Formats: sequence, C-alpha cells, structure tokens
Amino acid sequence: MNCIHTTNLSHRFSKKELVLDQVNLQVPEGAIYGFIGPNGAGKTTTLKLILGLLKKQQGTIEVFDKQFDKHRVEILKNIGSLIEVPSLYGHLTAKENLKIWQKIYQCPKSRIDEVLEIVGLSETGKKKAGKFSLGMKQRLSIATTLLHSPKLIILDEPTNGLDPNGIIEIRELLKKLNTEQNITIVISSHLLAEIEKIVTHIGVINYGKILFQGTLEELHLKQSQTSFISFETSDKEKTIEVMKSNNLTPTISNEQILIPSIDKKLIAKINSQLVVQNIDVYQINTINNDLESIFIDLTKK
Repeated sequence: MNCIHTTNLSHRFSKKELVLDQVNLQVPEGAIYGFIGPNGAGKTTTLKLILGLLKKQQGTIEVFDKQFDKHRVEILKNIGSLIEVPSLYGHLTAKENLKIWQKIYQCPKSRIDEVLEIVGLSETGKKKAGKFSLGMKQRLSIATTLLHSPKLIILDEPTNGLDPNGIIEIRELLKKLNTEQNITIVISSHLLAEIEKIVTHIGVINYGKILFQGTLEELHLKQSQTSFISFETSDKEKTIEVMKSNNLTPTISNEQILIPSIDKKLIAKINSQLVVQNIDVYQINTINNDLESIFIDLTKK
C-alpha cells in the first residue's frame, strides 16, 4: 500500500513557469523515501501541495488511500511535517517549546517526555533552545512533529547546515523512528551521499519531472549496469588490443583503461593474456557509480 500517491500533479506559479509537470509520486507505507533534486526542481512545492500548504491546481493527491481534498483534516492529524525553517522559541526550554505544540495538537502531556526521550533531549533541563547546537535544534524540531503520534512525517532538508556529527545524529534518529515507531518518512535533501545511507526508496526530480523512482535495490541494479572495470598496466596499446580480441570496447580515462563490467572469469582470462605478453598489471578495480554520479547523469539528460 502507498502512504502517498499523486497522479499527474502539476503546478504553475505563472503562465510561463511550470514548476511541476505531471508528477506521479509513490511512497510505500513503511518506507524512508528520499526525494532528491537540484534547487528549484520542485521538491518543496510537491511537499507543500501534499500538506495542503499550497492550493492544488491539477492532478490528484491521495494519502493513506484517501483523497486529500475530501479528507484533509483527518489526513493531517496523522502527519508530522517540518518544511524549511523550524519554528522554535529560543527563550524557552525544549519542554516549554513542546508544551505549546502539545496544546495545539491536544495530545496527552505525557507525550512531551516521551518524544524528548525519543530524540535524545530528555536531559536538557532548563537550557534555553536558543543555546542549543544546530543538531539539538533540529532534533527538537523533529520532536514537535512526533507529539501527536503521526503515521507519516515529511521533512524538508532536515540536515541542512549541520556538521558531520549532527548529520549522523539525525540519520540515526530517522532510522530509529522508522524501525521502532513504524513511521513512514519522506525526506528531501541535496546531501546525496547521506541520503543513500538512510533511505529504502528514492525519487529524483528535475525541472518538475520525476526522472527516477524506485527502491534502493533498483538503484543498486542501475549502478551495476553502469559500473566499469579499470585496468592499469605497463602498456596501454597492447592492453587495448587484448581487450578488443575479447570483443570488448575499452576507453582510456585518467591513465586507466576502462571496460564495461564483465564476468570474473573473463577478467581472469584477460589478466592471464596480459601476463603472457609480458605486460605488467598494476591494478584491476571495479568502479561503481554512486548516487551522486547517477543523479548527475539523470539530471544532465
């Protein structure tokens, strides 16, 4: 079952500016869905439409298998969100900040201590939020999204501006929320290496169009299809001849000879042929495209 399902979602800010072009987003229940794209690609606009922060112009939005237009209040009661800048009062403690949100959500007061424990801020005491580190502020912001025990949380750039330690803290927190609290998470980010470490599903958007959508396993399959074997030898010309004799098409990059990924037996055969011809083989490596490489390739196209 899909937690979020949009069909042909399109949006314009003006007649000439098409921000979203028939976006069909599918977020499975229980997933950590990474929504990535360049600045201005349409990520935040899509998330705002799903949350009802922008008026829908064209297409349909379903959340929890219900049309958003007809079940807006019921749906929003089960969603926590953090879009752009977190809303915190710097002169209040973590608990005092959450008391304000607790009254808005009308949830039990006991949830305040529960969510502070979940995000690791239960020991902050009387320390004002204004004196928190960026990572602590971001965890407190996420705590506000958890007070009403949502089934889904939507986070727009939650690690933006954080140092490596802060990024790791948020990463581990989101994994914990997903596995221990059974919360579906949608996270937009431009930190591609970090996204790859946390998500189960990925959606790539550019110029308002979805370019790729699928599981992390499908992404890894895409990586293997675009991976290469690199050879570094003492004689490039003879190495290329050996490869061509095996019906391969080598290319040269940074002093290395590259061929598309091949079977291990064929790699061993080529290595033996090179040794027989007195060609020294210095290195044989596999080069896999990571998420950043695939992203750049997709957005270029």
